[in-house]
Amino acid sequence: MSRFWPHTPYAEDQPLALPILTTHVLTRGFQCGGAIGPIVGVSRHYLSKSARASGQSLSTMILRTTGRSSIIATALAAVALAGRMRGREHIEWADRSWRLLENKGQVEVDDWSLGGAVVGALATGVRRAGFLAVTGGTAVGSLVGVAGYLGWRYGVKKGKWDGE
Repeated sequence: MSRFWPHTPYAEDQPLALPILTTHVLTRGFQCGGAIGPIVGVSRHYLSKSARASGQSLSTMILRTTGRSSIIATALAAVALAGRMRGREHIEWADRSWRLLENKGQVEVDDWSLGGAVVGALATGVRRAGFLAVTGGTAVGSLVGVAGYLGWRYGVKKGKWDGE
């Protein structure tokens, strides 16, 4: 995702600072919901008699709960961003967004996360499980992408970058 934004040599020249930082924060909120949702879904499935009585499978329950959780967490992240950056100068937005794009690790995490989200969306979309389930699959896929990044960067590459 970070590769798609323009990146200048200096932070003060960074164009599109607001959309860059907003996209980053909302994506992390979405992923946060993707981490919380499965815990809530499994708990709800096993602790609620009405959830079991509905006949909904565990996987569908988890995906729907994860989708709902991701939407809520994204909304909360939007509110947090608005509160944190309210009244800030453009250079502060530019500096934060520039540092995100300058960080090789963050760019790589974004790439893996986006790839995982696409695979998760396609995998759940094929099931025709509904909007919330596809949203949940997208969030879980995004987290699986981050796990893939961690395995690649710190397992296969041993934390080293090419040329080090």
